[in-house]
Amino acid sequence: MVDDFNTAAELELARRLVARGRDPGEADRLARLILLFLVLPDPPDCARLFPRFDKLRKRLESIVVKGDGEELEDAFLDLYAHVHMNEAPYTSDERRRLNEAGGYWNHAGGLSPILKAKPWIIPETASADFGAGNGLQGLLLQVLYPHRKTVQIEISDRAVEIGQQICEWLRVPADKIEWIVDDVLNVPATGFDFIYLYRPVRPEGRGLDFYTRFAREVESEEKPPVIFSIADCLKEFLSEERYEVVFGDGHLTCFKPR
Repeated sequence: MVDDFNTAAELELARRLVARGRDPGEADRLARLILLFLVLPDPPDCARLFPRFDKLRKRLESIVVKGDGEELEDAFLDLYAHVHMNEAPYTSDERRRLNEAGGYWNHAGGLSPILKAKPWIIPETASADFGAGNGLQGLLLQVLYPHRKTVQIEISDRAVEIGQQICEWLRVPADKIEWIVDDVLNVPATGFDFIYLYRPVRPEGRGLDFYTRFAREVESEEKPPVIFSIADCLKEFLSEERYEVVFGDGHLTCFKPR
């Protein structure tokens, strides 16, 4: 779908984003996402699940007409975060389990991981999101960079139900997405080419076991995956012989195998 946009409109948005300081390639990809959210119909069950969607999209539409790059990005971030459903819809028991493990409640990881992933995702890639929430991050990676499979690992079955609706809304083929309803502590980090995680657990207790196992599993792969980590807790567990940091800004840390 991203190939169907008006090229002139896309180029104009990208120009404004570059003027704000965005890398040209990232600016083009962000422009495509902005246009995508403007041409899509309302998301499923919009009034109940996304009550501010219409207001936020109308604000974005007005800024597309006359706003600068910074205003464009800020307005799209607000809409993206709303669809991501920050901290929702966990049950009391799921929140208790997340709190005990020190995980975050479906916080939006931001646009940087999505826009910077292009060099690392090819059509044959199998990607995974450990602690996916409603899966928006992984779904947008499929929108921009269609690839073999995205595995969405999430403890909340309700979040997964909503994610499946968002998958249809974004017109991502259902056979490209595998949903696993489980605690990330139970899921092996093997068989992937690209992994995204937003500090799913605190690195102590069972969380310490998680990062130790995670590092051991990715490093044991014949071809270890690229890892994009938000609020990173993984670095101290990865060996410098197997991994190096290729990007880090205090929010996002990107690892690639040596």
